Amino acid sequence: MPIPVHVRPMTPADAPDVLAIYQAGLDTGNASFETTAPTWEAFDKAKLPDHHHVAADAITDKPLGWVAVSPVSPRAVYAGVVEHSIYVDPSHQGRGIAASLLDTLIQSTEAAGIWTLQSGIFPENTASLRLHHNAGFRTVGTRHRIARHHGQWRDVILLERRSERTGT
Repeated sequence: MPIPVHVRPMTPADAPDVLAIYQAGLDTGNASFETTAPTWEAFDKAKLPDHHHVAADAITDKPLGWVAVSPVSPRAVYAGVVEHSIYVDPSHQGRGIAASLLDTLIQSTEAAGIWTLQSGIFPENTASLRLHHNAGFRTVGTRHRIARHHGQWRDVILLERRSERTGT
């Protein structure tokens, strides 16, 4: 029987679990160009505080996944454009946790007037691409050989979702 899950705001108390889930995703080699999770201070500083959430075990409140956004630019004209990351503990993948997190993120960003969510996803991460397309993201294009990862040039699929509330 699946563990019941609830989505709630991320707190500093979640740091060890959030960073461990992040590192587990990085260890797959198909989640990010990063190879090591940052410190909690660096992680928290880079994220917008009103738009980072965890999906937690409804009984123990232990985080099983997380979603967070970072601004794409410090320029005021891009204040409504953010890049998001979403990670789920490998032992809890395939249960709809990522979809719940992404839905919560869409609701919180739209309520705040953020008009574009974007993400860069490795083409090999087909589960994440499917998740995003199912949530209304569109493929903008492929950034071919955008950077090296473990000595190999990698492509990234750029996806975006425009807010339904802003009319853009």
